[in-house]
Amino acid sequence: MKTKTSIKKAVCVMSGGMDSTLSAYMMKQSGYEIIAVHFNYEQRTQAKELECFNLICEDLGVYEKYILDLDFFKHLGASALTDKSIDVPTGGAEEGVPITYVPFRNGIFLSMAAAIAEKESAQKISIGVVEEDSSGYPDCREEYITSMQNAINLGTKDETNITITMPLVHLKKSQIVQKSLGLAVPLKLTWSCYKNEDKACGVCDSCRLRLNGFAQARTTDPIEYESY
Repeated sequence: MKTKTSIKKAVCVMSGGMDSTLSAYMMKQSGYEIIAVHFNYEQRTQAKELECFNLICEDLGVYEKYILDLDFFKHLGASALTDKSIDVPTGGAEEGVPITYVPFRNGIFLSMAAAIAEKESAQKISIGVVEEDSSGYPDCREEYITSMQNAINLGTKDETNITITMPLVHLKKSQIVQKSLGLAVPLKLTWSCYKNEDKACGVCDSCRLRLNGFAQARTTDPIEYESY
């Protein structure tokens, strides 16, 4: 029989970006102690993302945090985020799956988060995937995340019962901005740029999606950009 722990705990996969940060704050608002998990996977903006993650954790008052180093993706290549010989596109939306897609990244992240959740007796894993207004990554689809949840519960102890929550999956970027402002999420601490670690480039796909969200929400992004 499944058992319950007295403390509500959620493992939050947090990149330092706006989406995963809002997801974590939403879990905090729902009464969960936050176990923050961050991955250094040799991505272009690894140092900046880690800096943002640590600052966000301080503001959020996390229960526990894990910073996990993975060099697997660097050896794998096949993505502009982890292979510096591949340019990050700046010319608008690509057809099909973008070159910034990192093969099965969310599947690997969720598997590791599941191990942490089982060890910590956490009831939930939170991930900030966005299906409706994203870059077209296949591992951000609701159906896929639900399938991962089923696989995780089949592969863990009987008393483990993990729900993967994806509170932003059907939101537009403008709605994410609005919800973040409503929860006083420190958006100035978040980072979305695929290319730069000082000033955001303003022209990569992630920057354009972010800037468009702020524009549609009729508010100003608090981070600095080279151009937009």
